[in-house]
Amino acid sequence: MKKRQSAETAVAPALFDRVFKPKTVTLPNGHTVLQPVSRTPFIAAVVIAVVLISAKMTGFSFKILFERGHQLGYILGRIFHPNWDYFKGFWVEENRAETMKLMNALFDTIKMSVMGSVIGATLALPVAVLSSTNINKNRFAVWTLRILLMIIRTLPTLIIAKFAALIFGLGTFAGTVAIIVFTFGIVAKMMYESIETIDMGAFEATESFGANKFQSFWSACMPQILPTYLSYCLYSLEMNIRAAAILGYVGAGGLGILINEVIGWRDYESLGAVLLALFVVVFIIENTSETLRKKLS
Repeated sequence: MKKRQSAETAVAPALFDRVFKPKTVTLPNGHTVLQPVSRTPFIAAVVIAVVLISAKMTGFSFKILFERGHQLGYILGRIFHPNWDYFKGFWVEENRAETMKLMNALFDTIKMSVMGSVIGATLALPVAVLSSTNINKNRFAVWTLRILLMIIRTLPTLIIAKFAALIFGLGTFAGTVAIIVFTFGIVAKMMYESIETIDMGAFEATESFGANKFQSFWSACMPQILPTYLSYCLYSLEMNIRAAAILGYVGAGGLGILINEVIGWRDYESLGAVLLALFVVVFIIENTSETLRKKLS
């Protein structure tokens, strides 16, 4: 395999040297050597050509970017002056409705993320074990599961949430189902790759003493992969908090509904308050998760 890869990687330089023939250089001691032509100008020209073609095909224009750039500054200026009425409800009775509206949407986002992460990660572990070539020797089953995981990871979370909303109705249940599917695909993929790198000596020794595959895996392999598995679960929770915040755009509940509403009314000050609340939650979860992952590693 390594020889074939090295042969394949050598094809491009050999072809380049045939087109742009190396120069013969005479050294001070009289010996001659071949000096290859620098590939940097060729690579730069290809990159510039690809960028220009992409800009032409997508309609990208720096002129429009500069002409409309001030709108970004205007919107960001309003976002960075959040509507504090959403937070005054903790001590001002008149603003209680706005505060509760924000808190309910925020708690829905957190509940969807936690529930979806727990269920998705739990379902992913046995599938990851069955997708590992060093545990499951049935190649047909392994590649069937891997293709299934590939299909699941191909679907964006919003598309999954849209289908879930059509099947189960609008609300947080559809968002939770979408997060379960997303977490399942990501954690299973990362876990079977990690399982294939573990030391199988203890697993084989346990099997030789008469234990079945499940008993051997649980006693010999699970202690090796448990820290990695928990770390992946925490990482998925971080991603799902952000993903759950936009699922409301397709009717899956959470902060997305409130964000869509305030953007529709061009109420960027309220959008700033919603994003500030989301930032605080994400900041707390990320730092807690990072601390736990360090302890696990």
